[in-house]
Amino acid sequence: MTTAAAYHPGEADRYSSSTAPLLATPGLSSSEPSGTNSSAANLDSSLQPIAKKKVSFSNILLGAGLNLFEVTTLGQPLEVIKTTMAANRSDGVKQAVARVWSRGGPTALYQGLYPWAWIEASTKGAVLLFVSSEVEYQAKNLFNLNNFNSGILGGIFGGLAQAYLTVGFCTCMKTVEITQATAARGAAGVAAANVASASKFQLFKQIYQKEGLRGINKGVNAVAIRQCTNWGSRFGLTRLSEETIRRISNKTSDTKLTPIEKILASTLGGGLSVWNQPIEVIRVEMQSSKIDPNRPKNLTIWSTFNYILKNNGVKGLYKGVTPRIGLGIWQTVCMVTFGDFAKEAIAKLTGERPIGKH
Repeated sequence: MTTAAAYHPGEADRYSSSTAPLLATPGLSSSEPSGTNSSAANLDSSLQPIAKKKVSFSNILLGAGLNLFEVTTLGQPLEVIKTTMAANRSDGVKQAVARVWSRGGPTALYQGLYPWAWIEASTKGAVLLFVSSEVEYQAKNLFNLNNFNSGILGGIFGGLAQAYLTVGFCTCMKTVEITQATAARGAAGVAAANVASASKFQLFKQIYQKEGLRGINKGVNAVAIRQCTNWGSRFGLTRLSEETIRRISNKTSDTKLTPIEKILASTLGGGLSVWNQPIEVIRVEMQSSKIDPNRPKNLTIWSTFNYILKNNGVKGLYKGVTPRIGLGIWQTVCMVTFGDFAKEAIAKLTGERPIGKH
């Protein structure tokens, strides 16, 4: 019987019940006797071939639906505040909120939601699911890696695939929209009105005609680094948090965690993963349309890093980390807590329970 597994922010399901015994932390389970029989059972289990996780269509739909809910509620406002702080590094949280609010009140908090954030939310889960599950399977099958290390590899390659296939151009267009509106409002009200009246698709078309694919994927290499380090560390740290919680609560590796324990593990994994905030600030600066005559032309990751460090110091590289932590917590609540309820509903409707990491 498949356990009710928890979702993690933007993370696709990665483990099936058929492989759970193989992925468990080595040791005795509560159902095994101690001694020779237990050792023999463990030996027999280790010789069994690793089953490849089946990709469930209900998993993809559920992940897309939860991501869309997350970004349409609190997700995008936190993303807008985070991006505003990273682009305007003299702002604190209060100043960033005031700056965003001045662009149009509550509606300004949802800049970039349609269509870019919706496109990203509805596709990134499927990309992560297919790529990370395949990489994890190959890592275990070919290199005999354990659950922790194969999870990190799966997250890294899944994040890279996300960046170059869907997240890259979506984050670029979101950042352009947010920072262009900021610059225009500061320059003149007429310019701001022109930005507001311009179609989002016209803006996309203008950038594409002027700069081609490179223009709409500006900063994609920084996005790739952010995604692979984010998912690699999140997968690994969340799994490590789960194992630590099991050890503290004296639970065996195949015992299901409580909803509170799942949220705690996911929050720890997501919160600790913001160590890569500097690459997020670099990404925003590379994609920003904010006018600054002192900013170098044809920015690279290294030149952007030096530019931020010179003008804002080390502290500038961590601007926006507070709303990013808040975003991670909200993603966790949506994907873990609401995910369990959604899986129960799908199981009743289709007879198929979406599987997931627990």
